[in-house]
Amino acid sequence: MIDVPMLLPAILALHAVVAVLLPPLVRRLGPRAFLAAGVPPAVSAVWALSQAPAIVAGHPATAELAWAPALGIGLNFRVDALSLAMIVLVSGIGAVIFCYCAAYFHQGERGLGRLAAVLVLFSGAMLGVVTTDNLFALYVFWELTSVTSFLLVGHDDRKEHARRAATQALVTTAGTGLLMLIGFVMLGHAAGDYSVSGLVADPPDGGPWLTVALVLVLAGAFGKSAQVPLHYWLPGAMVAPTPVSAYLHAAAMVKGGVYLVARLAPGFADAELWRWLVLGFGLATMLVGGWRALRQDDLKLLLAYGTVSQLGFLVLLGGTGTQVAGVAMIAMLLAHGFFKSALFLTVGIIDHQTGTRSISRLTGLGRRMPVLAVAATLAAASMAGLPPLIGFAGKEAALEAFVPGAAPAPGPQGAAVMLTGLVLGSILTFAYSARFVWGAFADKTTVSERGFRPPSAAFAAAPVVLTAVSLGLGLAPALADPLAQAYAHDLPVGHHAYHLSLWHGITLPLLLTGLVIAAGALMFLRRRAVSRLQNRMPRWPDAEYGYHLFVHGVYTVALSVTRRTQSGSLPVYLGIILATMLVLPGARLAAGLITGEIAVPGVEGAFRLWDSPLELLVAAVVVVTAVATVREHRRFPALILLSVLGFGIAGMFVLHGAPDLALTLVLVETLTTIILVFVLRRLPTTFSVRPNGWAKRLTVLLCAAAGTFISLALWVMTAARTDAPISQGYTDRADEAGGDNLVNIILADFRALDTLGEIVVLATAAVAVASLVLLNRRSRVVDEPAAEVSVEAEEQAQLAAAEQEHADAAHAQAEPALGQGAEPARAAGAEARDAEMTTAPPETRDSGGERGPDRSGGARPADDDHEGSDDDRR
Repeated sequence: MIDVPMLLPAILALHAVVAVLLPPLVRRLGPRAFLAAGVPPAVSAVWALSQAPAIVAGHPATAELAWAPALGIGLNFRVDALSLAMIVLVSGIGAVIFCYCAAYFHQGERGLGRLAAVLVLFSGAMLGVVTTDNLFALYVFWELTSVTSFLLVGHDDRKEHARRAATQALVTTAGTGLLMLIGFVMLGHAAGDYSVSGLVADPPDGGPWLTVALVLVLAGAFGKSAQVPLHYWLPGAMVAPTPVSAYLHAAAMVKGGVYLVARLAPGFADAELWRWLVLGFGLATMLVGGWRALRQDDLKLLLAYGTVSQLGFLVLLGGTGTQVAGVAMIAMLLAHGFFKSALFLTVGIIDHQTGTRSISRLTGLGRRMPVLAVAATLAAASMAGLPPLIGFAGKEAALEAFVPGAAPAPGPQGAAVMLTGLVLGSILTFAYSARFVWGAFADKTTVSERGFRPPSAAFAAAPVVLTAVSLGLGLAPALADPLAQAYAHDLPVGHHAYHLSLWHGITLPLLLTGLVIAAGALMFLRRRAVSRLQNRMPRWPDAEYGYHLFVHGVYTVALSVTRRTQSGSLPVYLGIILATMLVLPGARLAAGLITGEIAVPGVEGAFRLWDSPLELLVAAVVVVTAVATVREHRRFPALILLSVLGFGIAGMFVLHGAPDLALTLVLVETLTTIILVFVLRRLPTTFSVRPNGWAKRLTVLLCAAAGTFISLALWVMTAARTDAPISQGYTDRADEAGGDNLVNIILADFRALDTLGEIVVLATAAVAVASLVLLNRRSRVVDEPAAEVSVEAEEQAQLAAAEQEHADAAHAQAEPALGQGAEPARAAGAEARDAEMTTAPPETRDSGGERGPDRSGGARPADDDHEGSDDDRR
């Protein structure tokens, strides 16, 4: 094991620092700032590759950043073979995509600095997901990827469908992430260890709680990796700019669920429920995604549904838990990252140059962009599983993993079912891969060519480089095999250990590959018949419809609960709180005292009325002011009495030796009184007097019971102490902490987490108040122009009425002149026409006298973000 104490945390911190610096840098350099944004992922990839020989040899790189050592809480990092493969995708491909962004985006594009910063933050969060060795840290990084992806998908917040898709992705991934957190807590509690490596090395024993925990963890993984029926959010997220889609939905974010399944599989793949959940949902996702991809006209949506299909394939392989499946998973993980990101970037170039990514509008691109066409064809061939690319080697290993009898699990019947499903899914993959190449680059006689400029060499370099890596790994699979073996060496082996190679002889997987190619080619050639078949098939329930039903149901329940509980009456709210307190802890205290389970404190030595006679005086002041406040019907005197009551409590603190606490209370009471004085100026002078009745009696009874319960509980709890108060050691501990002010030491050191929580509460309240103020100001800004417009419209109406009266008078004067000659009549008619033209709306005063939306032809302004154009057409 290689210990790299601070290097990996420093690389994570570098992502945050660069993200902070990017917005001003983008304003200065424009899209070229993305080259600087690619530095953190490039550094991460170089560091990981430098550790690769030792990691492959079985010596993971580790780092630990202590946070609260006494509580066993720290940020632990561990990079093994699986993490290394993920870093190659997250950081290696990420660096290439950042360079691509420098050529993709335009100077002055809206929100470009924010996009660059959030993209770097996402890269750092994803790096944390794949390197942390602590379940809670994994969850934090996991949700950071959900939040940053929400901001990235909704980058163009002017478009409603972008905001809707971002919200949908966040609700799905973050919601299932909460279920995953519960599963993490249950797993860690059962195992007594919250480190990922320790949990896998020594998994807890089976039982119903372990089953529930595994289901919850898999729910989080399935949501992040878009498994059926949670796959709906991924195609919708294609409204994001293409580089974002290439990074999040090909190389990084969607691989998070695959990574989690593959990470936990060595420890839990033997669980029957785990295996069949992973295999069942993975295979269903592969088939559904492949079938849906065949009917897409948008190249980006075709790749999106293809990604759904491939993610099902990866989850299936990662969760099987055998040596052959583990080797196949690493090979396909790398292959998918390279070929899918290359294809997404290709679509970005096509859309950027031609203004569309619709198959029905593209033709002849293969002749006009030959280098890009060759690179995309090779990437699609890797996706289809053709030699000599890494996709072929991975697909062969996947088929081998489910040959009946070749692996220890699943059994022969289950293996046959899975093998059949994989063959069908591979046929669909070949068909939609061929459809992509044909749709993007083929000559179509029924489509007219579009005029465009070929992309620059720098712009087309990224997909070419990624395809070249895919081809290189395919020609030399031995480069990837050590990494695959390092991950799979602890997994159960079948008849023999499997190694990645282009040639294993004439085997059943090779024959099945030939069948896949033949059937896939036939399916593509008969694509019209396939399309008719899809149109004739009955409409299955849409998963997105289920999402909307769920959201609508939550909204309906929330409204119903709000109507029933939020009556607007503060006494009702306080009564519910007090009643809940009496029903739950109050009933438990009463039962304990009645049954003797809770001992009643003795009077001798444990009960005294006061420590100082002054306490009796202060207590009398408090009681008198409390009773007087209840009986007072005027608002201002009641406020003064409440303030006196608060100052009396502060005096009690002084008598008990806590002047600092008393000073704080005095300040709070004073500030509260001043604020309430300003509020009372706008309220009636007196309270509304409630008539005597059952409501008033119930209020008195409830308050008396609550006061009795609190007094009794404090008495019992004070007398129930068995150990010395912890505060007695604060003075000595303060000396050790190096402080002289005991109160400050308590707040900043001994109870630092409490103080942090209070700061968070205050900050949240401040943000809420600021939001309300800004919202109110925005409402005024929005309403004021509307009022101005209404006044202006009224003035225009009055002016039009006056002009109309003037025109009528002119007509009246012209009528008597008809018998005296034509010239006066013409003059009067001309005057009337001038008046009518004056009162006509501006848009009818064109030279042709026609009404139109705009003299410029009503052309829609060009949108800098090409990613939304086809989505609008769609």
